[in-house]
Amino acid sequence: METILLIVHVLVGASVIGLVLIQQGKGADAGASFGGGASQTVFGSAGAGGFLVKLTAGLAALFFITSLALAVIAKQKAEAVGTFGLPEVPVQGAESAPQEPVAPKTVD
Repeated sequence: METILLIVHVLVGASVIGLVLIQQGKGADAGASFGGGASQTVFGSAGAGGFLVKLTAGLAALFFITSLALAVIAKQKAEAVGTFGLPEVPVQGAESAPQEPVAPKTVD
């Protein structure tokens, strides 16, 4: 399950990147008035703004969902592993009896 989710996550991420790079910026319409490629669009003269924006938003939402699912899976795995084999670390600020300083030994 985790492997499938990870593969979907990577593919959706790459798709979002590709869709963002395909889309035109706000200033791209100024070039169309000087004979730019309005007649060369794949999605008609209105452009692909609506379609690509909706597709990008959907894929971005799917990307966030897969990110959250992978985070939940990672948390569950970390809790299942626990602290097996790890040394116990003392908690800072824990009150313990003060130890007497050890005097250095003198050599006669």
